[in-house]
Amino acid sequence: MNSDSESLQHQLLNWFLTKNVITNTYPSVDCEEVDGVTNHSTKGEPELGEEPQTFQLGEIPTVQERFQAVLKQRLQIQIQNHPPLFPWETQLTEYPEVVEEPSTALVPTWGWMGQQSRLNLPVSLPEKVFRQLLENCQALVTSPLPLGAKLVQVVESLFPEDSQVINDLAGMVLISTYRSVDTLEKIPDLQKDYSDLRPQQQMALSLLAAKQLLENLTLPISLTYPRAEREWLTSVGVLKITTQLQPLGRLTKLIVQGELPTKGVLRLQGNDANAMAYSATSGSVSIELCCEQLNQIFTLEVEFLDLDQEPLLFVISPMM
Repeated sequence: MNSDSESLQHQLLNWFLTKNVITNTYPSVDCEEVDGVTNHSTKGEPELGEEPQTFQLGEIPTVQERFQAVLKQRLQIQIQNHPPLFPWETQLTEYPEVVEEPSTALVPTWGWMGQQSRLNLPVSLPEKVFRQLLENCQALVTSPLPLGAKLVQVVESLFPEDSQVINDLAGMVLISTYRSVDTLEKIPDLQKDYSDLRPQQQMALSLLAAKQLLENLTLPISLTYPRAEREWLTSVGVLKITTQLQPLGRLTKLIVQGELPTKGVLRLQGNDANAMAYSATSGSVSIELCCEQLNQIFTLEVEFLDLDQEPLLFVISPMM
């Protein structure tokens, strides 16, 4: 059986060489099993008396490589003449090499940005400037520094080389409205962009914005004026915070109520006490703490779970 198999391999290789494997006709092989032994016979074998071509064993890899090259060439020709189609195609379709992006791209909105529209400013601030001012205000809102010093520190990061000018303008902002500030009176067109203003005008405008932001983030209350309210416009609606003091003998209860435009969390913290309230939907949520003294600072964090950003920090400053 081994000799028959080797003879068959030699004959097949001989056929591939002589026919150059270009036609689609291949020799057929008949198999016949006798007593469990399979005998192979091929049509087109050399007749008796003819001497078949023989190959050395070392020539077999060469024949295999030639066969693979010819087969690859046939497949390439077949694919070129009849390109395959995608499952969703019924005929050959040309697709563009480059797909143009839509002209309008969706830009994520910073959640606390809406409050800028409620600031009393002659010119709107760029989002980058407003965001930096608010971040600086958040970092300083709990500081015991006077308001003027806070304003200077909030704005000087935008103009690091003009600290003295900022300091002078901060004093004017503290005692004046924007209409009486010289640098802002000289703006010929209030519809100009922030980038069109002179550096001193930009400084004055930033100081005005910082002053209003710090005021919006601070809720001063006392037993004489036990109630304070603040509103903040967000990208998901209006946030409303109401604080109230309620005397309870030797103690005083601080009550904070929030009107949330979406689900969120309130975190109230004092010197040695804290509390948290969670709302799974929009609507009212309240939180409270009891304190013995009213000379401590309370912080209130408002976090919206639908906004992936830092919580908004308020300061509640009770006074005698």
